[in-house]
Amino acid sequence: MNNKGKPSQATGKRGTGGSAGGGKRNSRYRTSSGGAGTATAAAAVNAPVNKNEEYVIDIVGLTHEGEGVGRANGFTLFVHGALPGEQALVKVLKVKKQYGYAKLMKLMQTSPDRVNAPCTIYKQCGGCQLQHMSYEAQLRWKRQHVVDNLTRIGKLNVDVDIIVHPTIGMDEPWRYRNKAQVPIGMALADIEDGAAGGLIGGFYAQGSHRIIDMDACLIQHERNDEVVRQIKRIGTELGITAYDEESGRGLLRHVVVRTGFVTGELMVVLVTNGTHIPNKTEWIAGIRAALPDVNSIVQNVNTRDTNVIFGDETRTLWGSDVIYDELDGIRFAISARSFYQVNPSQTVALYRKAVDYAGLTGAETVIDAYCGIGTISLFLARKAGRVYGVEVVPEAIEDAKRNAELNGIANAEFEAGLSEVVIPRWREEGIAADVIVVDPPRKGCDAALLDTIIRMKPERVVYVSCNPSTLARDLRVLEDGGYRTVEVTPVDMFPWTVHVENVALLVKSVTDA
Repeated sequence: MNNKGKPSQATGKRGTGGSAGGGKRNSRYRTSSGGAGTATAAAAVNAPVNKNEEYVIDIVGLTHEGEGVGRANGFTLFVHGALPGEQALVKVLKVKKQYGYAKLMKLMQTSPDRVNAPCTIYKQCGGCQLQHMSYEAQLRWKRQHVVDNLTRIGKLNVDVDIIVHPTIGMDEPWRYRNKAQVPIGMALADIEDGAAGGLIGGFYAQGSHRIIDMDACLIQHERNDEVVRQIKRIGTELGITAYDEESGRGLLRHVVVRTGFVTGELMVVLVTNGTHIPNKTEWIAGIRAALPDVNSIVQNVNTRDTNVIFGDETRTLWGSDVIYDELDGIRFAISARSFYQVNPSQTVALYRKAVDYAGLTGAETVIDAYCGIGTISLFLARKAGRVYGVEVVPEAIEDAKRNAELNGIANAEFEAGLSEVVIPRWREEGIAADVIVVDPPRKGCDAALLDTIIRMKPERVVYVSCNPSTLARDLRVLEDGGYRTVEVTPVDMFPWTVHVENVALLVKSVTDA
């Protein structure tokens, strides 16, 4: 956790109810430390807090979900909206055995890192967690978050044996997302009689599946916002219903929009609860009229009772099956379900760092596990002797092959299957990797894959991660298996959220050589 925030001693203008220098604690409130608290509170300093009671606490850190952390009477409380270095009056909402949750009632002292969130629905929407924190402070906190995980979970000696670099941030950290995935619901025009008032769409409120309707999202590309607005309008005019999670009825579940930042190409994906679309011809015509630059209109069918957005069946309603975009001069074909990083400029920074860590001279054999549609593989292929990519999703492998051909890259091969199954077979076939690159999902690497890496003994391992905790866990396994973590670079792929991407370099230990 970041303990570097300091209380503001200046004006008390930011936040609510602050005074210069933080002011005095009001004796009618309970306090988490001695001095100004009542005798009763002082006597109960080690006792659990009570639900619905108010306490003044010092915020000393942030959780991985962006909640402030403080202690009342020695008891840990998580406070949504509070920042390290702040002193806050909070009301306890829920008490568990070792911690509780509290509501921020009033800031007695504000952090110099606090800013006014520019988004008008920030407090309701769960899409961003850190808009009340300055961007510079976010970058510092994300690095510290990585350090804390490497130390606590990985048991690694950070800043002595391992260099953790400052987080690579953005010059303009707004409007960076090239993909929107927006759940759709129904508005109620008349609460009394429950009459449907048309389609709404936005992100879920924090910790719920209640949709916060929105017309603009400050981290989305402007064209994504326009597409969602038009889909809601056209669908409402045509009487299209939204999927209801409780009843399982209704048609439209999500609207997914993909925008090519370099090419300007646009794909609209309608995720539906069933194959039949009422007024389909009119709907397609309406989308094309409202969005004349659209290149692809796709339907994905998902009839399952699940939180997963996409179903297994995808069909093109109009236009191309794919759109194209470019990263660092490499062209990619992107289908409706392709995994493609949502922040193009930061993706280039991340992948360039991965290539740098691979230490390629042009002769190396590289294996890219979890290769997806071949994004990292093609970056590597420009400097490696040969690249082998493996991915469990067959459609992604077909995209990867197409992307290699699209760019005239002949030294990259791709195969569908489990990394822990395919890579050992490659080894038996005589493929010896000098470098193995992994870019797993949030759950981290499969244990069998880690074992495979250790047995194959490549000179270098480059680990790209979207989850500091599973990164730390897996680095510990690799360290115990004969590797040494050299350095880690955090990359801010998702400004204003708590998420941070990382790329780590590991080399074979000298004793294991």
